[in-house]
Amino acid sequence: MTTTWYKLHGPYETRRLEMDNGDLALFAWSTPEATGSPPEAYWLGNTETPETLWRTDKYTFDEVSDPISEWAERELFAQLEHDDPWLAANEHLTRFFLPVFCSKDGRDTTREFFREHASGFPDADRDDGLAFYDRLMSRGLLDDHRYTMAAKLGTSERLEVDRMCSTMAEFNAAKLLADAGHDFVPEVEMDSGHALDFRVGDTLVEVTRPKPPRRRNAGTPQAAVRQTVGSKTSGQLDVHDDAFLLVDCTSFRDDEWNAVRAEQPAVGHEPTVVFRMRPDDHAEGYAVGDVPLDLGGGIRWV
Repeated sequence: MTTTWYKLHGPYETRRLEMDNGDLALFAWSTPEATGSPPEAYWLGNTETPETLWRTDKYTFDEVSDPISEWAERELFAQLEHDDPWLAANEHLTRFFLPVFCSKDGRDTTREFFREHASGFPDADRDDGLAFYDRLMSRGLLDDHRYTMAAKLGTSERLEVDRMCSTMAEFNAAKLLADAGHDFVPEVEMDSGHALDFRVGDTLVEVTRPKPPRRRNAGTPQAAVRQTVGSKTSGQLDVHDDAFLLVDCTSFRDDEWNAVRAEQPAVGHEPTVVFRMRPDDHAEGYAVGDVPLDLGGGIRWV
């Protein structure tokens, strides 16, 4: 148990609790002598939660006072900067995903995904992938939905590259929509019990990302695209058949994408746009059916 790295302004005492396995907890509390009010205390950490705290109230950073949240996030960001400076150098990305990067079960796997797998871009290096998403997060497009979107990256002890890539597809789709000038609401709960990825005005948008052929049984890139859409049309899109589908082929290497681009296969659902994003902000794709949204500002049609 040590002093905290930063001072929490106000009538609070603070401590850091550093565990041998790398877990960290932050503890802040006030005293009646300092405030003239009943004491309050805050515990934040990726440690095993002490049994005493099992029945306490849970709050997000946005739900507590600014001094508490700013102090806590400053401590966590500084810890990440100490442990992984290559990640913290991309401040907008790091702050957006901070609760996941510092989570108990996901801190190692999420950092590994961005470090070893170029944020999901094949044929790209780590820094290019990080810079792409750092630029995207700097725009604040998803700040109001930070917890919903960041949590999708997952808090699993086991690295699941394809699932994490699928999560990043939603960020790619958000960029596509925003670059085309559209406002959107993510994670739309429907009466059917399904949740679709975005709503743009009256248009529902669902996103899917095929695993590349080298990591699935599909023999060709075209088959990988068709099979992935087929799984959607037998689920969410079977119930919401008027939804606009975005198929993100960002996991495809150049040769795999070129095969899809050349054939432009039908995918079994209309309207659909099949696209691929590159870390230099370039996106290209093709449409199947009458696309209900103008995407011209965000994509180059092929």
